[in-house]
Amino acid sequence: MSIYRNVVWFMKGLQEYTKSGYEAAATRFAPGDMDVNLSGRSFMITGGNSGIGKSAALEIASRGGTVHMVCRNKERAEAAKTDIIEHSKNQNVHVHVVDMSRARQVWEFAQRFTQNNNLHVLINNAGCMVNQRELTGEGLEKNFATNTLGTYILTTALIPALKTAEDPRVITVSSGGMLVQKLNVDDLQFEKGTFDGTMAYAQNKRQQVILTERWASQHKEIHFSSMHPGWADTPDRKAVATHLPLAFSRSTPQEEEKLQATLEQLADKFKP
Repeated sequence: MSIYRNVVWFMKGLQEYTKSGYEAAATRFAPGDMDVNLSGRSFMITGGNSGIGKSAALEIASRGGTVHMVCRNKERAEAAKTDIIEHSKNQNVHVHVVDMSRARQVWEFAQRFTQNNNLHVLINNAGCMVNQRELTGEGLEKNFATNTLGTYILTTALIPALKTAEDPRVITVSSGGMLVQKLNVDDLQFEKGTFDGTMAYAQNKRQQVILTERWASQHKEIHFSSMHPGWADTPDRKAVATHLPLAFSRSTPQEEEKLQATLEQLADKFKP
């Protein structure tokens, strides 16, 4: 990428991914846009028991939507459910205990869910940032397994159900942190070189955005979007440096196709 483009994108980062960017965007926020009735619509939120996920679950429940919280820890999930019901006065809040880092478990959950429930909106919010390279019981690097493969499997498995719903949507909570990483399809599980949890997370977030773009082009009946939530005060973000080198180079269509094909092959390996 040219020096000119690097400067342009660097300025964009300063304008949009900082506190001042948030404050500028806030001046254009219209509170009335939030006055919607979500009765009759079903939402699934991964990582819905804390942070951004819980806040989203509460706002949806407060507007009458049915909420399906997909969480790893049953105790924390049930506590969050109780809190959301108490504040929203909406009893249609449900807990599903699923570890998003366990590929087979994600497949099995999605298959069970679609047999008994409808779904209008999937919010891919769950994520992790493990700073030491760890493998799951299935032999997968944990950040990749949770942030990329788990998201890929759940979304892929639910697409047929979403296509039967009115105005279906998939929203993936990515991160501006993706801008510090170029897509690397040749080392998806960080087996080469020195492991860095922050960079692994950033790579996963770039992968999520690329997958979202590909899904949007392949499944036009569904509205797909990815978003940067800002520097929210969540546990993962507290460990992240706020000044990072930016990498704005665009991945090639061949790299993006390889990413999706590799994930498809890997996901099929764990399909029940």
